[in-house]
Amino acid sequence: MPLTHFLGLIALVVFTAGLTLWLAFHTGIPMLALMFAALCASLILTWTRVSR
Repeated sequence: MPLTHFLGLIALVVFTAGLTLWLAFHTGIPMLALMFAALCASLILTWTRVSR
């Protein structure tokens, strides 16, 4: 993967994370709900990778 694509991908991930947090705060979603959603997503991804 060329360096420019790699850096662009990192920038896109950081931008998307910031946009997600901004939208969550703007709409009034509690931080605890975001943390629970991230934990659930992490567990689901882990379980799907372990079962293979």
